[in-house]
Amino acid sequence: MESDRVVVTGLGAVSPLGLSADQMWAGLCEGRCGIGRIKAFDPAGLRCELAGEVPAYSIQDYVPRKYRKSCKLMCRDIELAVIAAQQAVAASGLVTKGIDPDHVSIDPTRMGVNMGAGIISCDMVELAPAVAVSTTDGRFDIRKWGRVGLEHVTPLWLLKYLPNMLACHIGIIHDCQGPSNTITCAEASAHLAIAEAAQVIARGDSDIALAGAAEAKVNPVIMVRQILLERTNNISNDRPGAACRPFDANAHGSVFGEAGGVLVLESLSHARRRGATILAELVGIGHSHCIDPAYARLEPDGEAVRIAITKALDDADLDARQVDLLIPHGMGLPQDDLAEAKGIAAALGDATKEVTVWPTKSMLSTTGAASGALDAIAAVQAIGASTIPSARNFTRPLDGCHLRISTDTVRRRIDHAICCSYTHGGQTAALVFKRCDEGAAS
Repeated sequence: MESDRVVVTGLGAVSPLGLSADQMWAGLCEGRCGIGRIKAFDPAGLRCELAGEVPAYSIQDYVPRKYRKSCKLMCRDIELAVIAAQQAVAASGLVTKGIDPDHVSIDPTRMGVNMGAGIISCDMVELAPAVAVSTTDGRFDIRKWGRVGLEHVTPLWLLKYLPNMLACHIGIIHDCQGPSNTITCAEASAHLAIAEAAQVIARGDSDIALAGAAEAKVNPVIMVRQILLERTNNISNDRPGAACRPFDANAHGSVFGEAGGVLVLESLSHARRRGATILAELVGIGHSHCIDPAYARLEPDGEAVRIAITKALDDADLDARQVDLLIPHGMGLPQDDLAEAKGIAAALGDATKEVTVWPTKSMLSTTGAASGALDAIAAVQAIGASTIPSARNFTRPLDGCHLRISTDTVRRRIDHAICCSYTHGGQTAALVFKRCDEGAAS
């Protein structure tokens, strides 16, 4: 069976830099930082008081009127995904049930959803009453929890926190009746979800797919976990703009945040038939799994990163010297950044000194599953704008890091861009996007 080409026709993002993909791109180009002192809860007492938080919004503004009662069953992660999907569909020019139910322009049976999700932590106030009545002499009593505690938890509580509910709500709102799946592989989730959606389209099982991820890590439980795992920057609470420093010799840890990102993927033939504006083509996919015995850290030689990028380049039938931009994972964890840099260099070989590497988390924070979606969107936007914004908070590279990270804005034609991600569980993924000079498809 001949595979159809897969193109990007819409982008939607809600991030610490704004409530749209355009706002995010503008912030990245300006070198703005979306990291600040946590507002969602009082972080006093935490070693790291910083996070990348999304600006205030009302979810009611992003869902059809008839669906607004369902907002009660949306946790923060779901809301971010729903907002990003609504923006992406609107930007693509597609008319779904969620855009205008009276003028739908798609075949819903040919539209799928692939979303990535991460650890979804509930609001502590939702369980506090149940926990309070389940204690005896200040200690949690599992018997009392089963006997009286659960009576204080709403029967629909779990529906807010199931990871597949991101795709479910998006699918219901836009009446996506095609293939649907949820991938929960931490920071690699978005790249893997986008890759699977593209493969579904390429083999002819759908014409359109909404693909991306969302995650909200600005939660006391999540923050405490990251602090205990020693992944946070605990010394820059008074300097949030300089806290996250990917690949920099003065990096002291990561800063975590929240975001959602969705891309509209289409078969090239479908996009041509409807005269869609094509933003880029997805031409390469690569993923792998290698785990270091020290589970909490990336393996020192970055082998999994090398494999994923190499596979993506091979899939795109691309030589490393043809790559114009690479967006790395780059969390600001010195040991992991160095390992990733080694993996990237091993994949690029002699082209390492030529390929511009642009880390984004210094401005967007580490947004878990959503981070790969934001980077994929940024890669597509960079291609369209023929611009690679400058790297923030990069002054001197880590010893052993030989990547070409530019502190100046680079303005030139970008034909191929790679974005890659990894998890501390060993999963890695990489995507290759290509400039599509067809512009408006015809």
